[in-house]
Amino acid sequence: MIAVVRVRGTVNVRRDVEETLRRLRLTKPNHCIVLPETDAYLGMVNKVKDWVAYGEIDLETLKLLLKERGKVIGGKPLTDEICRKIGFDDIDDLAEALYSGQVGFSDLGIVKPVFRLHPPSKGYHRNVKKHYPEGSLGYWGRDIRKLIERMV
Repeated sequence: MIAVVRVRGTVNVRRDVEETLRRLRLTKPNHCIVLPETDAYLGMVNKVKDWVAYGEIDLETLKLLLKERGKVIGGKPLTDEICRKIGFDDIDDLAEALYSGQVGFSDLGIVKPVFRLHPPSKGYHRNVKKHYPEGSLGYWGRDIRKLIERMV
């Protein structure tokens, strides 16, 4: 799975890029979404690579996102009780099902697919106009975990 974090805002964004960001549900800076690695999603991420940071995440990062910033419809935090209502033992069980591809966010219904993160502590990596490692944009690989941990 890949995590995509919107880094830049909406000023001077081309219409096609803005539409792609909207379809990815990345409407505001510091929003994060977790996607399966399919050709369609990778093409969309490649189109918006100058406005986002992205990379592969592991199971522990997905668990961290769900526990700390997971929300359900109505703005309430995701808890183990809510996970039991939708058929999982706890948040860890839900994260494992999402990571393995057994279930998607669209199948869950009440769990929101967008994680609203804080700005990163100690700021973004150098600046938000250049690609990683000189800046904060583009492909981070497994280092995206470091950025997400600073934003949770």
